[in-house]
Amino acid sequence: MTSLQLEDIQGGVLHPLPCPYVGVFTLLRIDNAESGRELLAQLIPSLRTAEEPASPEADAWLSVALTYKGMQALGAPQASLESFAPEFRAGMAAQADRLHDVGESAPTHWEAPLGSPDVHMVLTSMAPDQERLDAQLERAEAMLSRGGITVLYRLDCRSSDGREPFGFKDNVSHPAVEGSGIPGSNPREEPLKAGEFILGYPDESGRIPPMPQPAALGHNGSYLVIRKLHQRVAAFRQYVREQAAAPGDEELVAAKIMGRWRSGAPLTLAPDQDDPDLGADPSRNNDFAFKADGDERGLKCPVGSHVRRMNPRDADVVGNPRRHRLLRREVVYGPPLPEGVVEDDAVDRGMIFACVGASLRRQFEFVQEEWVNSGIFIGHGEEKDPLCGANQGEGVFTIPERPIRRRLPELPTFVVTRGGDYFFMPSFTALRWLSRLTD
Repeated sequence: MTSLQLEDIQGGVLHPLPCPYVGVFTLLRIDNAESGRELLAQLIPSLRTAEEPASPEADAWLSVALTYKGMQALGAPQASLESFAPEFRAGMAAQADRLHDVGESAPTHWEAPLGSPDVHMVLTSMAPDQERLDAQLERAEAMLSRGGITVLYRLDCRSSDGREPFGFKDNVSHPAVEGSGIPGSNPREEPLKAGEFILGYPDESGRIPPMPQPAALGHNGSYLVIRKLHQRVAAFRQYVREQAAAPGDEELVAAKIMGRWRSGAPLTLAPDQDDPDLGADPSRNNDFAFKADGDERGLKCPVGSHVRRMNPRDADVVGNPRRHRLLRREVVYGPPLPEGVVEDDAVDRGMIFACVGASLRRQFEFVQEEWVNSGIFIGHGEEKDPLCGANQGEGVFTIPERPIRRRLPELPTFVVTRGGDYFFMPSFTALRWLSRLTD
């Protein structure tokens, strides 16, 4: 059993989000290296460690992460800069082709300053309620008012019911990490090796992945992906209505696309109709497998559905799914589209997708390239994820049925990338190391 140095790991890496939650993402530019280092030193006492148990106080936390440009702006040594993963050094915008950020999702259409070299640091503030968030933000804003740091961007997020903008219960599934002491949501899944998410520990291959040098910088750190994803809720509602065989079929079409009912109940356990009690029960709503529960062919939960692509569990796929798992920390921004509305109201709403891993290439980029925007790994050729793939009006989604499969044609783009970047979440040791750098 791996023994993690929890007191040295930022809490946001391992702890799931509270629900309900309110939060703020703040993007910063470091205009002066000394000011950047001073800010890190001031932030350290306010950051939550992974050692702190879940409690009303611990559920309000602040975390900090840096881009490659941010590391440069702090004055990190050249040898350390060159020891970061190539994808991190390149930045997310440079990886657009691999990520299928094309057409209206291409970096040329991203919202400023997302993906630009100006973004050096992100502060993430999360809390169960507005009062505790405000107290946390007041402390952070006092630190940012001392000069040498420019606030570039702020995005507020909140959810009172844990549902994402399309109306589905979110953050249902999260894996256990060996040594963390935090249980996973699927009792049938063995904890994943810590090195899949935290640098300096063995991963599922038994090896310790490459990490930034020196060890004081890399050990107990993680890579962090943040993407702003605009969701076209009205378009999604229109599409499922058009594809429904009858008015009562709309919810089933939506569930087939997602792989779960809006309540969170998995199709594998509730294939014919929603079971809200199952969806609301965290001890049961993720307690399933595909092959072991008799759904190898996807007659209950389609093989190409969103959740089955994101976590194939025991299904037969190309490769080892345990090598591509993510610790997801996505949150919702913007007001919900009122129930029943099928016309776009031009309001920006969607998700801040965030995930943690030890390898950007093997985890996030692989999932985006092979699982979201291809069907080869499941034997579905060029089919993409029906919900968040780059379908652009030409996509097809296959729903296995007897005697004849059903196919949903001309899938539009429901999710548009508005920008994002790759960050590094340093350990507390690394934050102190960075704060003590000299010119």
